[in-house]
Amino acid sequence: MARLWLDNTIKLWNLEAGTEIRTLKKHENNVISVSFSPDGKTLASGSADNTIKLWNLETGIEIRTLKGHDKPVFSVSFSPDGKTLVSGSDDKIIKLWNLETGTEIRTLKGHDNYVNSVSFSPDGKTLVSGSDDKIIKLWNLETGTEIRTLKGHDNSVYSVSFSPDGKTLASGSFDKTIKLWNLETGTEIRTLKGHDNYVLSVSFSPDGKTLASGSYDKTIKLWNLETGTEMRTLKGHNGLVWSVSFSPDGKTLASGSYDKTIKLWSRNTGWDLDALMGRSCDRVRTYLTYNINVSESDRHLCDGIGTQK
Repeated sequence: MARLWLDNTIKLWNLEAGTEIRTLKKHENNVISVSFSPDGKTLASGSADNTIKLWNLETGIEIRTLKGHDKPVFSVSFSPDGKTLVSGSDDKIIKLWNLETGTEIRTLKGHDNYVNSVSFSPDGKTLVSGSDDKIIKLWNLETGTEIRTLKGHDNSVYSVSFSPDGKTLASGSFDKTIKLWNLETGTEIRTLKGHDNYVLSVSFSPDGKTLASGSYDKTIKLWNLETGTEMRTLKGHNGLVWSVSFSPDGKTLASGSYDKTIKLWSRNTGWDLDALMGRSCDRVRTYLTYNINVSESDRHLCDGIGTQK
């Protein structure tokens, strides 16, 4: 898992162990967006220094820097085949990049304000963009032309995400709502209401049955997409929730917050897995330390976990 910080760095984490793998430092301003390549070997980062950097995740070395935007890069995303990168910027434009050569393929213009979020469809043929102009645009990647514009939000569109089957789009907005769209017809399916402040991130579960949303109100909500109803609210962050993302098996949800923490949640129970592990270790710590039947190698199972770190 990658996490960006407001100190120009990116941190890579081992989620099984909960330990930091490495820190990537090269950007000259805040890192705003990160994205893994489909094969997991490369990371792309978009920054307020107006550049995009590509990183080799095995070595932590910067591969190259992509320059072309005139303002901060708010969103980056890999194509499903890993050959193309898309970037959305404060300069109101979208750029497509050839990752083999590091050259710009084309620039897409059409938004009247910041481009906050960009994402490829699962088949790699369509691109979606959400903007501060309250509009969502769908683009044909082969021709670079706009397919359609989706209107319905009353404020900035901050996050957009395709369903795994590519038939539905979710959009999160500063109007505190999430909208689901039928991409074949371009019509709104329904609006999900429940957050008390801006919706900053939306993410589909791999099976397409659940949507997660992160908000400025410090909460995460899980939604049943068949019924449009809220399943549960996850509370635990002390700051706005910037980003939410499901694990590939759909069982775990990761959330990143302005409180400088990442939390892992059980999708089925809504438990904060890190907090649960911490409480469990606090209860068995004395047993592990002093019980004569515990092997020496097991006495340190809870080191660094819980309140006694």
